[in-house]
Amino acid sequence: MASERGSALVTGASRGLGATIARRLGAEGWSVAVNYRADSVGADGVVADIAAAGGTAAACQGDVTDEQSVGSLVAEVEARLGPVEVLVVNATGPQPPIAIENLSWQDHLDQLKFFVKSPTLLVRAVLPGMRSGGRGRVIQIGSDAFERALPGNSAYNAAKGAQIGLTRTWARELGTYGITVNVVAPGWIPVERHEEVASDAREAYAAEVPLGRMGTPEDLADVVAFVASDAARFITGERITVNGGHTID
Repeated sequence: MASERGSALVTGASRGLGATIARRLGAEGWSVAVNYRADSVGADGVVADIAAAGGTAAACQGDVTDEQSVGSLVAEVEARLGPVEVLVVNATGPQPPIAIENLSWQDHLDQLKFFVKSPTLLVRAVLPGMRSGGRGRVIQIGSDAFERALPGNSAYNAAKGAQIGLTRTWARELGTYGITVNVVAPGWIPVERHEEVASDAREAYAAEVPLGRMGTPEDLADVVAFVASDAARFITGERITVNGGHTID
């Protein structure tokens, strides 16, 4: 049964940051749609964790870069958990470093499909329900990589810049419907896909952070939960960086 509070759709939530965000929103009383593309076992595990903590959740398969799949995904979420009031755009793909002399247009497209195409498809799909309800939260998971501008990451950084542009524009466009649109941008937070990164690289990164440590998935999830809450009702078009001061504008 869907919670009276409404449903939250978290994309790419079978592991990593998405899984922690999903658990946190479940603890806050949201009925959580745990989206996954292929890892059904991981998604079922997150659902079980939320249920064990007294929450409501469902694993919902869908490729968030495919228009037809996104339509089916949102329809399933609405049927099982109710209209989506919180959309957390978290799913991503590989981000290989590519030097400019080897950079292709396809490399750009590979990043844009996650940070421009996917958010566009998802927002369009949930918009009717949010408009009807007169409220909604769109939360994009960004990155401080845009500020760090590391060499070899131009396709990723360009797509992350586009993500900020979408957020700012949509905040103006959708505010009249009671919908807020924000980016929550973490620094480097090690998750499963970083298991092979050497410990000295982590130590070197942490040494550059004013707060003296790496971020944790919980650090990010706490901020997402705040932005999803009524306490953040008058915050929109913003980019909230969660990196311990590693980049300070």
